[in-house]
Amino acid sequence: MRKILFIINRKAGTDREKRLEGIIRKYLTPKAFSVEITHLEYLGHGTDLARAAVANGTDTVVAVGGDGSINEIAQGLVGTTTALAIIPLGSGNGLARALKIPLKVSRALEVIADGRRQSIDVGYANEHLFLSNAGVGFDALVADQFRHKTKRGLWGYAKLVFQSFSSYKGPSYEISVDGKTMQERAFLLTVANGNQFGYEFKLAPDANVFDGKLDLCVVPPIKLYGLIPVGFYSLMGNIDKTRYMQHYTGETIVVKSNELVHLQVDGDAVPLKENGKVAFRVHPGALQVVVNRS
Repeated sequence: MRKILFIINRKAGTDREKRLEGIIRKYLTPKAFSVEITHLEYLGHGTDLARAAVANGTDTVVAVGGDGSINEIAQGLVGTTTALAIIPLGSGNGLARALKIPLKVSRALEVIADGRRQSIDVGYANEHLFLSNAGVGFDALVADQFRHKTKRGLWGYAKLVFQSFSSYKGPSYEISVDGKTMQERAFLLTVANGNQFGYEFKLAPDANVFDGKLDLCVVPPIKLYGLIPVGFYSLMGNIDKTRYMQHYTGETIVVKSNELVHLQVDGDAVPLKENGKVAFRVHPGALQVVVNRS
């Protein structure tokens, strides 16, 4: 009998939670599964719950929410034999899309019931874990502003993009990829573990959570009208083949700047202890994840 813990982000809403619990118990019957359902109560609670689940011999911890909740829960599972599973209820759902986890709850539960596992790579930006991507460019600035907004979603994010664009010049960076150094000024400087940025945007279409490498995406400074082709080619999945992006791969990437930079991991803004410097590194196969058999 598989022991499974569901951790639900309370932003799902009370009525939605009740429906979710009913669907969960429908697909994971007591004959085959020992199911416990709990909820996030405070920042960092997901990590605490995941660590306790590991200590209790739980087979699978299911993150029910968006990329931020998934990241928090994964922090307590890295390096253990307890697997992470996902029911994607966020806005972008970058990791779920990269792993081809169905966005429909019932189909995601079928994947969990099937229980096929695979080890994926995880990344670190300084001390901060990321599963999909991390960045220090314009996306990190918008993430810092977005965290203060009560209304989420693609349109709210897009509004912030256009509001902040005119005042953003793009810092100058010293970038080292596996010891090879270059100087670049960049609008976006994103390090990808998976190929999804969220909402089907792909800055690194060939990035793979199973390959033991990180993909560095550098978009040079652009004019406002340049956002249209950048967005279009990202959605088409071929921006790395255009003049709008420079692409590199490596295991260790160090970024330095004398100008003000922000840092985002999996879409959430996080503090920088050492201003202007971020060291990105990959830990191959560090996290067990329940994946789609197809």
